[in-house]
Amino acid sequence: MTKCSLDIEIPNVKAFSYETAEDLPQSHQQVLCVGKRGSGKTIAVVNLIKKMKYDRIFWISPTCKSNQTIMSMLKIRDEDIYEDIDDTSVPDQIKAEVEEEARLYDEYHRKMEKYKLFVQQKNKNFIDDDLLLEFFNPNTDQFEKPEHWLDGKRPHMCCVYDDCLGSVLFSKGSRKIVNSAILHRHMGAVTEQGALGISQYFLTQSFKTQTGGIPRAVRNNCTSMIIFKTKSDKELAEIQEEVGGEVSKEDFYKIYEYATAEPHSFLYIDMHPKPNHPSKYRKKFNEFICVNENLVKSD
Repeated sequence: MTKCSLDIEIPNVKAFSYETAEDLPQSHQQVLCVGKRGSGKTIAVVNLIKKMKYDRIFWISPTCKSNQTIMSMLKIRDEDIYEDIDDTSVPDQIKAEVEEEARLYDEYHRKMEKYKLFVQQKNKNFIDDDLLLEFFNPNTDQFEKPEHWLDGKRPHMCCVYDDCLGSVLFSKGSRKIVNSAILHRHMGAVTEQGALGISQYFLTQSFKTQTGGIPRAVRNNCTSMIIFKTKSDKELAEIQEEVGGEVSKEDFYKIYEYATAEPHSFLYIDMHPKPNHPSKYRKKFNEFICVNENLVKSD
């Protein structure tokens, strides 16, 4: 066998941009949560989002403001709640917000580089006129350090689509939903370290529908799934076919039955588990299910 010098080079960058706690999934995430009405989809997703410690949360749902008991667990700005699920411009609006966060992040770090120079010159009692004008605030008669709402930390953001099944957004606007699913990690490009990106959560009562449901491209780009008990054998078979992957059909059904045995319990599947995670399957979020072994609880 003759070899040539065209080896594949792997760039030294991380596929997941944000550090998360040991037992949590990696980030960014694209999560599909499937369960009938009243199954507990919203409370499950709210709990996961809270643990993921997002800095900014966008919530698209006609029922968000009327569900304050659950939503009060999260800190969501009023302007980041989108109630009109027939407005196909919503994905564009959220993308614009992510890009604005990227602009503010870059602007802060550019100004901080100048501010460091300003401090150096100030200590030497000689300050360039441009730097004087940059950091002097005539309203306070003070030199002021640049500010950023997260003190220069990369904003960790997510977007939730809840109760949008059958909406105009998910029918006529499906191309924008698909585009955001494909490009979610690449939104909000910054000068260094790629892009801010945004995690996405899709809550739905049905895994597949003819129109107005979760597009196939969204399902194919999921990094994790939350699956509640379903009475539809066909739906469960479709889920198994798309996400069962490395285990047999029989083992998948056993895992599913164990995870969903109690009311409001669910099967959580992490397509990209961390190296320290013993399995991609969990009962709810706190119990790993190891195939063909005893059940192993996470620490």
